[in-house]
Amino acid sequence: MSNNKHVGFSGKGYYIALILCAAAIGITGYLYSKNTNKPEEVTLQETMGNVQAEETLNQDIPVIATQPVTQGATQETPTQAPTQATVPQALKTASPIEGDEVAAYSMDCLSYNQTTRDWRVHNGVDIAAPEGTQVLAAADGTVYAAYEDETMGYTVVIRHTGGYTTRYSSLSEDLAVKTGDTVTLGQPIGCVGDTALVETAMGTHVHFGVTYQDTPMDPNEFLNMN
Repeated sequence: MSNNKHVGFSGKGYYIALILCAAAIGITGYLYSKNTNKPEEVTLQETMGNVQAEETLNQDIPVIATQPVTQGATQETPTQAPTQATVPQALKTASPIEGDEVAAYSMDCLSYNQTTRDWRVHNGVDIAAPEGTQVLAAADGTVYAAYEDETMGYTVVIRHTGGYTTRYSSLSEDLAVKTGDTVTLGQPIGCVGDTALVETAMGTHVHFGVTYQDTPMDPNEFLNMN
């Protein structure tokens, strides 16, 4: 009688081994699935983040004013209208003497002075006439000054309405008016002389100058206002 011995698991041991195998397979599958799905989860999160970023950039962004503002400038509305430029008023005028103009008005460029032998501006016109010829007021006004000037000789200055002033120089010593006198157009104020030291080369003449609001102007423009 032979004794046959069977090598194997008993019924209980078989089931235990089966459970352990199943557990090992489950753990291995879980670890594989976890490692496989992790990159996908990260990629999905990054994708959602990019979508949210794009949505944020596509939203309307308020525009900031970029108009330059000058430093120190104010935005206040002016309360007063700008002052208009003063317009010269018309005035009835006439030449102070009849004669030839021997030196023109020249404030924009230099002119040659035969007496001083140099180039300089000339703030009036020189009108030649015989010595002793009466010199007349070029417009109504008041005598502002009547005196002897060191370089321009005996001089009479008359102020007129509208901001005009006329000056008569190189007169003879016997002036016909004094400071403060009221004169009318054509009234004698003195006589032609040769007393302007810087214009002796001109001979007997009258140096006639005009200012408007203390600024020199061409005497011919003043005389042509009528």
